Amino acid sequence: MKDREIGKRLSGLTTALVADALLRAKEPLRIAPSGLRPANGKTSAAGRVLPVRHAGSVDVFIEAIGKAAPGGVLVIDNQGRRDEGCIGDLTALEAQAAGLSGILVWGLHRDTAELQEIPLAVFSYGSCPAGPRRLEPAVDSSPLLFGEVPFNGADFVLADSDGAVFVEEGAVEKVLDLAASISATERKQAETIRGGTPLFAQLRFQEYLAERARDPSYTFRRHLQRIGGAIEV
Repeated sequence: MKDREIGKRLSGLTTALVADALLRAKEPLRIAPSGLRPANGKTSAAGRVLPVRHAGSVDVFIEAIGKAAPGGVLVIDNQGRRDEGCIGDLTALEAQAAGLSGILVWGLHRDTAELQEIPLAVFSYGSCPAGPRRLEPAVDSSPLLFGEVPFNGADFVLADSDGAVFVEEGAVEKVLDLAASISATERKQAETIRGGTPLFAQLRFQEYLAERARDPSYTFRRHLQRIGGAIEV
């Protein structure tokens, strides 16, 4: 499956669905630390990871974007720093012009007002008016991190209003299929609730209670797996 198709399928899902699919597939659950938020109101970015370590200068972004294929997501390790906004409107404009689908920052952004005018999803942990005032060695062989989550160019990422989740390339097709299946089940359940049938009936909850009374080891998760309910993995 080509990167563009993967990005399109990811963008039609939510991070919650993908996280559930990863657990069901017994794949590593790699999610960004809580608090990641859209910086400019654009609430979804999905695609192959374009990994960058910020060392204090914008040149690393320009270089990475210049080599990027359209549809990718610039993912920046800035060590979660709270004393600088490492990207702003110029980096976002450059990424947009290159056809990227978004930017994720393990750190802060600036130029919030200008970012509001740019139709590219930017996610960060807040804003800071000050730009970088440091310059570190550009060569660093340590793994890139988003919080405690390692990431690289073999990953795909989806970000939305709930946060961000990373998926290994080798697992992405399986995860996409599972997430789509979970979504279909949950949407059907939601419509059935709206139609007047509560989850208590849909999930045969009385049957679960009776079985749990007979066998205390019988869990609700086991019950859902037996009847094909979604909700839990």
